[in-house]
Amino acid sequence: MRCRTLTRVESVLLYVLGVVIVLVGLIVSIGLHEVGHLVPAKLFGVRVGQYMIGFGKTVFSRKVGETEYGLKLIPLGGYVSMAGMFPPERTGGKPRTASTGFFDTLVQDARSAAHEGIPAGQEDRVFYKLPALKRIVIMLGGPFMNFVLAFVFFGIVLVGFGIPQVSTTIGAVNECVVAADSGRDECGSSDPVAPAAEAGLRPGDRIVEVDGRDVADYRTVSAVITESAGESIPVVVERDGALVRLEVTPLLTPRPVVGEDGDYVRDADGDIVYREVGFIGISYAYENVQQPMTAVPGYVWDSAQRIGHSIITLPVRVWELGESTFGGQERDPEGIVGVVGIGRLAGEITSLDSLPVADRAASLLGLLGGLNLALFLFNLVPLLPLDGGHVAGAVFEAVRRGIAKLAKRPDPGPVDVARLLPVTMAVSGVLALLTVFVIFSDIVNPIQLFDR
Repeated sequence: MRCRTLTRVESVLLYVLGVVIVLVGLIVSIGLHEVGHLVPAKLFGVRVGQYMIGFGKTVFSRKVGETEYGLKLIPLGGYVSMAGMFPPERTGGKPRTASTGFFDTLVQDARSAAHEGIPAGQEDRVFYKLPALKRIVIMLGGPFMNFVLAFVFFGIVLVGFGIPQVSTTIGAVNECVVAADSGRDECGSSDPVAPAAEAGLRPGDRIVEVDGRDVADYRTVSAVITESAGESIPVVVERDGALVRLEVTPLLTPRPVVGEDGDYVRDADGDIVYREVGFIGISYAYENVQQPMTAVPGYVWDSAQRIGHSIITLPVRVWELGESTFGGQERDPEGIVGVVGIGRLAGEITSLDSLPVADRAASLLGLLGGLNLALFLFNLVPLLPLDGGHVAGAVFEAVRRGIAKLAKRPDPGPVDVARLLPVTMAVSGVLALLTVFVIFSDIVNPIQLFDR
């Protein structure tokens, strides 16, 4: 009983450790995202009043020069307060304080707040007066930091730990050959003995040669076996550091046809297509294979495509999340997941004693890499208050001014993004509701990646 209690305590502590690691990683990611805005803003001379990680009540802050640096109670975001994010209503004018409507009041208050606290003589140290290119650099600095972090995390996983790949080591040996289209998964009295078992192949054997050919990967073995039904094939395996020579005769049996995408090929009626091929009854073990640094960009690109597709199809994903949450269905592991869900996944990973420590560490780093890549892509969406919204405004302004210059018309001045404040509020409200809904789903219907 005592040992069982200790095991439970250790499991809980490991679970908490995983949550803490991801939480710290999230805070660091947010902090560096804001640093990506802060550094170019200061380099370009913009007055920065605050650099804050989190929202809500301030837990700690310290003023260094003109900037207050601090940490707030809810570390699920952050911001850099730059002077003059919104231009005055008219070029050279001052923000008005009177208004005739609710949204007018919001816009005017935003203008006033953007120009408060600017000392005399520093009126030009405002964001909106910067050239469009510099404003784009400032706003893209945050997402760029998340991209760098994603690249680093994925790089450590691929180069340092490796990724699971099918190896040439035998993972399991079947006792018999059960016809793939029989609907059974257990041996019957009439089922023949599997050729691999009959030949003496064992789990843990690493195949180094088949039919006189050196084995580079499992595909070499599979290709020879499938084309050699009824023929005796010499096989050399490495077992306990020694080479062992065996003879195996593949049995002609119907097996499902697998396409290049890894899925079963189906006919026009949706039924799985079978083909008679040589079969010996083995499955290959997976092992982590370290990748070269050149593999990292492709891995990041593939991950970005999957995450980007999820962002583009966000309404569909939200609908599917609602169906699974309220319909009692299992969550899609590739669907939307919130900070609570990420924390739960991290806790499950660290407390799963069936995984080696190295695999658990790699999984956590991969989780942080995916999180930063999602932050990078999501912040590029051209809607305020996201960074992409400010970038879109700067690009529009540059195009508008360029056209006016070519047409020899007066400079139209900066784009008044303050007028989009009602849209900003609407987007913020939708994001807030979505966040609450996803957290609710993470609690009542969490994603299950592991069977315990």
